[in-house]
Amino acid sequence: MAEVFRSLQHRNFRLYYAGQSVSLIGTWMQRLAVGWLVYNATHSAFLLGLVSFCSQIPTLLLSPYGGTVADRYSRYRVLLITQIASLVQASVLAWLVLSGHYATWAVAGLSLLLGTINAFDIPARQSLIVELVDDRTHLPNAIALNSTMVNLARLVGPAVAGLLLARFGEGPCFVVNAVSFVAVVASLLLMRIVPRPVRTHRPGAWEGLREGWAYLRQAPILRRQILLMAGISFCAMPFGTLLPVFAKDVFHGAAGTFGWLNSLSGLGSLVGAFYLASQPGEARRPQLITYAALVFCASIMAFALSPQLGLALAFITLSGAGMMLFIAGTNTAIQTNVDDHMRGRVLSYYVMAFQGIQPLGALLVGWLARHIGAPHTVLLQGALGLAVGLAFWQQGKGVKSGEVKVKKAA
Repeated sequence: MAEVFRSLQHRNFRLYYAGQSVSLIGTWMQRLAVGWLVYNATHSAFLLGLVSFCSQIPTLLLSPYGGTVADRYSRYRVLLITQIASLVQASVLAWLVLSGHYATWAVAGLSLLLGTINAFDIPARQSLIVELVDDRTHLPNAIALNSTMVNLARLVGPAVAGLLLARFGEGPCFVVNAVSFVAVVASLLLMRIVPRPVRTHRPGAWEGLREGWAYLRQAPILRRQILLMAGISFCAMPFGTLLPVFAKDVFHGAAGTFGWLNSLSGLGSLVGAFYLASQPGEARRPQLITYAALVFCASIMAFALSPQLGLALAFITLSGAGMMLFIAGTNTAIQTNVDDHMRGRVLSYYVMAFQGIQPLGALLVGWLARHIGAPHTVLLQGALGLAVGLAFWQQGKGVKSGEVKVKKAA
C-alpha cells in the first residue's frame, strides 16, 4: 500500500496534494451548483451547454499562450497568480448569487473569465508536478496520485453540494469554493521551489506552438494519444453537461439525484486512478489507454439506455473508471516521455485536446438535446466516441511502447 503513496514522501508534493485536495472539492461544488442554478432558472439544455462552452472555450484559444508562459517563466509563480485570480473570481460569483443579483449572462461571463484563468493555470499546474518530486522515478506515481486527488474531490464535492443544494440552495456552494482557494494559496506559499535555469531562448506563443507541433511530429505515439483525446473529448466527454436534465426530467429527481450521479461518476474515477497509481510505469501502455476509452464510451451508451436510476448509477460509475484511466493514462504517457524544456508547450496541446475541444462538443450537445432529448443525445455521443476509439485501436495494433519516445536528432 505504501507504494501507492510513494510520491507523498516529497515535501513540496505533499503540500501541493493537501492544498489542491481542499480546493478541488470546492471547485466541484461550484461546478455542480452552476449547472443546477442555470437549469433551474432557464429549464434550457441549450443554455446549460452554452455556459459550459463559455467556461472551457478559452482553453482552446489561449492554452498555446499558457503552455508557452509555463515554459518561459516560473511555473510556480504562474500557478500562484492564477490561483489568486481564481479566488477573486469565485468570491465575485458567490457574492452575486448570495445577493440575488445574478443572471444567466453574468454566470456565463464569470465562467468565461474562469476559463481564461484556467488556460494559463492548467499547463502551469500540470508541468509543475515534475518540479515537486525530487526523484524522477516517482513522477508517474505523482501524476496518478494527482488523478486520485481530482477524483476524490469529484466524489466528495458533488455529495456535499447535493446536500447543500437540497437544504440551503446554491449560495453556500459558491462560498465554500471561494474559501477553499485559501488552502491552495497557503500551500503554494509554504513550498520551497528550486528555481529552474533561465532559458536563453524564450519563444513567443505562436513560435512555441510551432515548436510543440514539430516536437510531436517526431513522436507519433504521443501525437496519436493527443488526437485520440481530442476525438473522445469532443464526442463523449460533454455528456456530463446534461446530467441536470437526467436528474430532473429523466429520473424525476431533485438536487440529491444530481449529486448522486456526479458522486458515483467520481467514485468510479477514483477507483480507476488508484488502480493506475498502483501499477508500475511500464504498465501504462497506449493499448490500455484505448481500451479505457472504449469502456468509457460503451458505459455512457448503457447509461443513456438505463430505464431505472439504480442501473444508471451503476453504468455512470463504470464510465467514471474508464474515463479516468483514459485521462490519467494519457497524461502519464505524455509527462514521462516529453523533454522538460518542451513540457509546457506539449502539455498545451494535451490541454487543448482534453479541455479545449469539450466546449465545442458541449454547445452541440446542448443544441441536440433540445431537439432529440437528453437520452438520445448521450446515446449518440457514446456511439460516436466508440467509433473514434475503435478507429484508433485498429490503427494502434502492433505499436510498440518503446516507440513513444521522441527520436533524437542525429
